[in-house]
Amino acid sequence: MQHSHAFPLVLRRHWPLAALSGAILLVLLWGMLAPLRGASHELLLEIRGSETPATVRLTLGVQDVLLLRNATRAPLVFGPVQLAPGGEFRLPVEAAGEQAIPCPLLPGGVLRLRVVPMPDPGMERLRWRLGNFSHAIRTLPLQGPE
Repeated sequence: MQHSHAFPLVLRRHWPLAALSGAILLVLLWGMLAPLRGASHELLLEIRGSETPATVRLTLGVQDVLLLRNATRAPLVFGPVQLAPGGEFRLPVEAAGEQAIPCPLLPGGVLRLRVVPMPDPGMERLRWRLGNFSHAIRTLPLQGPE
């Protein structure tokens, strides 16, 4: 009899920890199984000069169009395309892999475009979501106090 009451007592005593564990488990399951979708398949890359990233990652079926915007005051050469100031260029991708696109304005003179396949449900999808989240945190614009 004493053993049958031990589990509910532990659960009553540590209910906040049990609730937190359950919530974390549900979030992880959602991250592994929920379908990937977004409002747009475009990833905006504004070329502003040296602060523009030299590597961009796209995912087939999720974000598979690079929308390049020239935010400088001079014409921009991007591969075989020349963009006027304020001009835009959409580059759809259809296959996974890496491309190096010449862009003299960027550091190193090249934009590396990395295209990854859509992750399958499970750990691969969870890793993809966590990677996108950490990338979004790393690339947040820094703003000082006003």
